[in-house]
Amino acid sequence: MTSSLRCVIVGTGAVAHFHAEAVQAYPHAELVAVSDMSRAAADAFAARWDAASVYDTLDEMLESERPDVVLICTPPGAHAAQTLAAFAAGAHVVVEKPPAPSLAELDEMRRAADAAGRQLAVVFQQRTGTAAAHVRELLGSGALGRPLVAVCQTLWFRDPAYFAVPWRGSWETEGGGTTLGHGIHQIDLLAFLLGDWTSVQGRLWRLDRETQTEDASTATVTFAGGAVAQLVTSAVSPREVSSIRIDTQKATVTVDHVYGHGHENWRITPAPGFEDEAAGWALPEVEERSAHAPLLRDVFDAFREGTPLPPTADAPARSLELVAAIYASAAADGAVITPADLAVHPTHRNGFASPVADMRGVGA
Repeated sequence: MTSSLRCVIVGTGAVAHFHAEAVQAYPHAELVAVSDMSRAAADAFAARWDAASVYDTLDEMLESERPDVVLICTPPGAHAAQTLAAFAAGAHVVVEKPPAPSLAELDEMRRAADAAGRQLAVVFQQRTGTAAAHVRELLGSGALGRPLVAVCQTLWFRDPAYFAVPWRGSWETEGGGTTLGHGIHQIDLLAFLLGDWTSVQGRLWRLDRETQTEDASTATVTFAGGAVAQLVTSAVSPREVSSIRIDTQKATVTVDHVYGHGHENWRITPAPGFEDEAAGWALPEVEERSAHAPLLRDVFDAFREGTPLPPTADAPARSLELVAAIYASAAADGAVITPADLAVHPTHRNGFASPVADMRGVGA
């Protein structure tokens, strides 16, 4: 067992603060250094979180610090190269979603982890929390009967200024639009609850924003257990909600939140005739909310103990495959895409650029 984890952060934007907070909360880890393209931003971040050293580049930080863990909080286009550098330096990697702009790059990242004998954890914090774990157990055990129909909605609002950031809204630098950048969180939680997918039909839409990529998408997904799900993702919805509904043979499970959930966000409603079973479905008395901290706590435990990653951090490709399949289907005018199709797809393992139906001005 590693006694203490020496952690570094590359990229000191908003999400990096969640990582630093999680490191600070973990009793066997310390933040020893940070790096950012902006030295002023890195200096301010280091002062806020008591990091001893600041570097202008990741390479300099890796060479000088030889960290145990590299926490990558940069835009998606940089993730693959930074991950490979971290593994070459002998570190474990925790990378923000999406892990890479393409499945091919993620494959390379996973191979590098195996070659280095290190682990790659991707941050999908919506999987965490006692409620999500409990519902996953109920669904997996068959206590709620077979899942039948699901609805997954990520209806968020991003104003035009959001897309004015140079790397946003470009296939080349961001890898995708709101489906990849926003919807992937709820898509990942849906797949965490329902398991392997078997087919996807998707469409991409540009409804209002000045962006090369989509600002909305729609998709139908089937799962190996037989459930059929409808997915809607939007960056143009003023009343924001992140929502999943799963109708099973015995109950309806719902979670409605925006950027994080606790027990108050979940509800299990029994179907007529199954009211007597509902007491056995109650959420645990002790609550833990979804967040970066519990995810990184469990990941750090696995790093220190040399054990496999927990379910909250494994299967890094599952939700990225679903997003890629939506983009691949859109490129084929809504054709059905299966995992076998995606495995040999000529473009959508290497980059997700897809035609977007531009609806701006329609009906004006």
